[in-house]
Amino acid sequence: QVQLVESGGGLVQAGGSLRLSCKASGRTFSTYALGWFRQAPGKEREFVGRIIWSTSNTYYADSVKGRFTISRDNAKNTVYLQMNSLKPEDTAVYYCAARGVGMNEYPYWGQGTQVTVSS
Repeated sequence: QVQLVESGGGLVQAGGSLRLSCKASGRTFSTYALGWFRQAPGKEREFVGRIIWSTSNTYYADSVKGRFTISRDNAKNTVYLQMNSLKPEDTAVYYCAARGVGMNEYPYWGQGTQVTVSS
């Protein structure tokens, strides 16, 4: 089992920045990738990006590419989502999720953190 706890959400004006954190605990050695997802009210959950734990290779959705950056701190077992140039349409609950090698789905999820971008 991997436990994930997000933090860092809040209210920010359009054009501003926020950094979300996702701290992992438990069987973190089994973690292959950590992903960030978001869900806005009335919408389906959307993939934001992911990082491969061992290599720091990242991949982003087109909607956030160039504005969001995922990084990780191995010593702290923490992954970050740096969000710049925020737009009102980025308003959502943001979740981090983890998956192991060979998994296509993310079985481990955090509780989510709210990000609200005002215009």
